Amino acid sequence: MRIFLSFLFTFIYFALCFSQGIELNNIKIARDDYGVPHIMAKTDVEVAYGLGWAECEDQFITMQELMAACKGMLGQIKGKQGIIADFGIKFMGLADFVNNNYEHDVTGNFKLYLESFVDAVNNYAELHPEEVLLKKLFPISGKDVLVGYLLGNVEISGAGVDLQKILNGSIIKELKSNFPKGSNAIAISNNKTKDGKTYLAINSHQPLEGWYSWYEAHLISEEGLNILGGTFAGGICIFHGANENLGWAHTVNHADFSDVYKLTMNSDNTSYLYDGKWMPLVKIKLKAKLKIAGVVTIPIRQTMYKSVYGPTFKTENGFFAWRFVAGQTLKMGEQWYEMNKAKNLKEFKQALQIRGLAALNIVYADKEDNIYYISNGRLPIRNENYNWKEVLPGNTSETLWNENLIPLDSLPQVLNPESGYIFNTNNTPFNSTSQTDNPKETKLNKTMGFQSVGVENNRSNRFMELIADYEMLNYEDLKLIKYDGQYPSNMTMTNVKNLEMLMHLDENLYPDIADAIKILNNWDRKSNIENNTTALFIIALKHLDKLRRDANLTSVGTILPEHLFVDGLRFAKSEMLEKFGSLEIALGDFQRHTRENVNLPIGGAPDVLAAIYSRETKDGTYRAIAGESYIEMVQFGPSGVEIESINAFGASEKPGTPNSTTQMEYFASGKLKKMSLNKEEVLKNAVRIYSPMKAKKD
Repeated sequence: MRIFLSFLFTFIYFALCFSQGIELNNIKIARDDYGVPHIMAKTDVEVAYGLGWAECEDQFITMQELMAACKGMLGQIKGKQGIIADFGIKFMGLADFVNNNYEHDVTGNFKLYLESFVDAVNNYAELHPEEVLLKKLFPISGKDVLVGYLLGNVEISGAGVDLQKILNGSIIKELKSNFPKGSNAIAISNNKTKDGKTYLAINSHQPLEGWYSWYEAHLISEEGLNILGGTFAGGICIFHGANENLGWAHTVNHADFSDVYKLTMNSDNTSYLYDGKWMPLVKIKLKAKLKIAGVVTIPIRQTMYKSVYGPTFKTENGFFAWRFVAGQTLKMGEQWYEMNKAKNLKEFKQALQIRGLAALNIVYADKEDNIYYISNGRLPIRNENYNWKEVLPGNTSETLWNENLIPLDSLPQVLNPESGYIFNTNNTPFNSTSQTDNPKETKLNKTMGFQSVGVENNRSNRFMELIADYEMLNYEDLKLIKYDGQYPSNMTMTNVKNLEMLMHLDENLYPDIADAIKILNNWDRKSNIENNTTALFIIALKHLDKLRRDANLTSVGTILPEHLFVDGLRFAKSEMLEKFGSLEIALGDFQRHTRENVNLPIGGAPDVLAAIYSRETKDGTYRAIAGESYIEMVQFGPSGVEIESINAFGASEKPGTPNSTTQMEYFASGKLKKMSLNKEEVLKNAVRIYSPMKAKKD
């Protein structure tokens, strides 16, 4: 019977593959010294299959957790933590939107590509049942993958911040201020480089582990794919990277990508007022399952509501509706796919016209020496008579925007500035190059909600200090800028305009922390591993951030009172003495990059260009958890494209596998590994070459 079942499954397996036009022997996965998969096949569809297989080999747990959340099953895997995600996704209506629009919006070659990726994941699960976290999770579908894409778009657009504020009851106090951490991107034209090449620095700041940590891959087909870059578990193509002709980097941008509405309810809360009429508030019952005691699951039910604006929530302050741009299209995956295949600026801009990405800045460079910046997004045309930064009246169609978008050419952007450089560090898009070449802020920004002129962060201020020193620069100079770990001469953050005050407290006014004040006053503001002051600053900054949130001082450009800086430093002094017995300790002894048996010192600090965000561990040291993650440095020149890259840990998340820690030493020491888009070179230097069906179980 076992032999028969094995034969039957193999037959079905091959039948599925052939129905998609896949020849399994055409798919080659070449693993390099660092375990990075270089996936080669005749067709794009076959490459998608190979990518799905490789991601499962390396990131299967993370992929399953994400897919479980998308299917409302994470509570059965991770208990209470998972069920929060299950209900959150259901509240957003992401799966319903995908189900209602999939057949109409997902078509052609992209649909074949997507579903080939899905076939690989399902087949891997069948062949590796011991790795499956929840049997009924499979099979997954293309719809599940796109729910994950929508969820990612909600995350990167910052829309989830509004949802959190509705649910925790603070929506009235502050709405648009809790900006997430972000990334850096730099492009340099050959009129500013000493060797005549065009440079691109892709420098994402993401979590080092988890759903939105980077996975590096190289995709090659005979149908025009040849791109190397970063994606996430469950990503079906490259999110940012470089092909033989061009490359781009993403950073998070901060425009108005979601809105909140206060509804006017009737006496029994069954209807709301809309354009002078009472509309029934739709009540929706949601179900999910919660794992308890290891194996037992119990059903959990929640109630949500729906109005014409979207998901609606009952809070202590009334009923609020939430409308977000990330839930209005299924084209995000298709847009990235077309960006992967673009051969020049014209084709790249055609891909942007798909308008699938809800948000994200784009910094672009190509072999023809075009450099281009756009603060991209699906920004709807809104009524200028309302203040879209605040809670909106939910009783009129005048505040109900539709799918009519602000044209792409009306978004902040700059092409080939005379300065020879463009950049973004999640700062205002109206400072993306030299002052004379910058995009101009117009009255349209009243409804778009981008940060206005002057809203900078430490990374943008430091970049401007550094770039001003170079009339011309070479590739090593660009690396020095990218890996710079020093705070600028005037420290500021998006939500703390007067951060510089922390560096200028008067020791005579606060004798109990006079020693700590003196140390900070004399700090060189660097964050290299030998620096003896950075640890004190990091703890003070973390506590200052907690204090300002507790005080609800979260608006952009907030001026904090001096006593908060004093309290932050006082806390830091106490922590340093208790945990380390000194106010001065080498940053590398305080902040570590760890996984399994690898434990390395790592530099960097919050909001420096080479940013590292760390969290305290049981032994008092801090472990790097976010910031510098996937890094890709690209040069376009007469001899073609040259690429160096590095990732935080390695290609695999599986403990004990050779490539789970392969890149850690380079990452922690600021080194890069050379990569190649040349198929013959990749095959020549590969450590292992195989097809998906030949992959062995661990």
